[in-house]
Amino acid sequence: MPLGAESEAVLERLRALREADAPTHGGRVLSYVYDSGMAELDELAAEAMRLVQSVNGLDPTVFPSVAAMERDLVGFARRMLHGEPAVGGEDVVGTVTSGGTESCLLAVKTARDTWLAAQLGERPVAQPTVPLRPRIVAPSTAHAAFHKAARYFGLELDLVPVGPDGAVAASDLTARLGPDVALVVVSAPSYPFAALDPIAEVAGTAAAFGIPCHVDACIGGFALPWWGELPPWDFAVPGVTSISADLHKYGYAPKGASVLLQRGRDRQRAQYFATTRWPGYPVVNPTLLGSKSAGALAAAWAIVQRLGDDGFAGLIASCQRSTESLRELIAGLEGLRVVGEPVGPLFAVATDDSAPKRHRVDPHHWADRAGELGFTVQMQPAFTQSDGSVLPRTAHLTITPVTERMLPELRDVLTRAAHDVRGRRPASGKLAARALWLSGALSKPLTADRAAALLARFGIGKGDASPLPGKMAPLMALIEALPAETTERLLIEVLARQSEPRE
Repeated sequence: MPLGAESEAVLERLRALREADAPTHGGRVLSYVYDSGMAELDELAAEAMRLVQSVNGLDPTVFPSVAAMERDLVGFARRMLHGEPAVGGEDVVGTVTSGGTESCLLAVKTARDTWLAAQLGERPVAQPTVPLRPRIVAPSTAHAAFHKAARYFGLELDLVPVGPDGAVAASDLTARLGPDVALVVVSAPSYPFAALDPIAEVAGTAAAFGIPCHVDACIGGFALPWWGELPPWDFAVPGVTSISADLHKYGYAPKGASVLLQRGRDRQRAQYFATTRWPGYPVVNPTLLGSKSAGALAAAWAIVQRLGDDGFAGLIASCQRSTESLRELIAGLEGLRVVGEPVGPLFAVATDDSAPKRHRVDPHHWADRAGELGFTVQMQPAFTQSDGSVLPRTAHLTITPVTERMLPELRDVLTRAAHDVRGRRPASGKLAARALWLSGALSKPLTADRAAALLARFGIGKGDASPLPGKMAPLMALIEALPAETTERLLIEVLARQSEPRE
């Protein structure tokens, strides 16, 4: 039925709010959003979400459609990742989650609980009481979700330095394994540089130690199966015990859908939380959420049903053509280089230090200029690893099927942006950081008000202005120069104040 005037006014207000957002369609944002370029999929997802709008995903015994859709999605992902029912082995089972972060959190929670149970000589328990602190071993390029998981669940995160190309040596990872390791994490591929970690070697050694191996394929899980010949990286590799793969990335679903697959039912059951120790209804949760929308699940299910293997293969073929074209473009732009040997529809771009200084291109200035010309390119600050080696500052590009139709304009913009900033000195935050130290601003606890005042000194978050400056290169340089705990606290303040009520 048609909406009344008051409801239409509400929607008009929402449309006005959306005008301030970055465009989610059209290929102008090379991160965060995964546009299939197929308007039909958007309409299909929207209608699927509408059909389950009132469904509570908490209890599939009351809403069996939730279980049916989850079965289909897990079945598709399992087949795609070579986890078909084993003969004489452990079956691969799984769960649809709210996103890659939740999938990774649950993989770590499962590993912690099974490790603690092994120490106690008991079956996995949901709430261990023994105050032990196992380790997660992972490359420094492992997703930040594993930092969150370690902090949430009380594990030590043992990060192994990678090479300047973003690749980690299998021997460096396996050298860290020991009886206190609950989980080793590898990526397919890593987000920062798109390196495909040495999964077969690491998983094999981990299995010999009796240590589970998680493959974080959140970004690659629905892309690499159709990418072509690659080293083994999924459940075809003995020793891989779990894989995370995001449906809301290259599964093209709306945000809020990922899948976590686990090898073995008993292992997967340790993922669950269950309690009857209260006077209400029995609570059984396979994920961190209790009540949850079935919208993203239904949308993901509908899209997978619509596309099937052939549809995914066609979309990934488009991504592959665009990725190859853009990597060739970067290789021909003096002063820039692609980092390492990226795998999949993403890559990072750094300064080519072999070029004369006056011909070098700073990737953050380049990204800022590309933004002014209409394309949003993500910046990644330089990173100092535990061994003192420094990974370069980069610009990060995520390629989607819609990129192909934008290639002529995008290539022109990236070329022009490089020309416009070539030879410009990289932004530096060292002087600003030194001034802050000398002023004593960094020696005091950063309360909310002190953090806001400090941000205001850099023109961030003043009044009703944009929370961030128009050019991000100076802010990235400041992040590189300040201690991590300081920048983390300041960034929390930036984000927290965006959703506070305004007078």
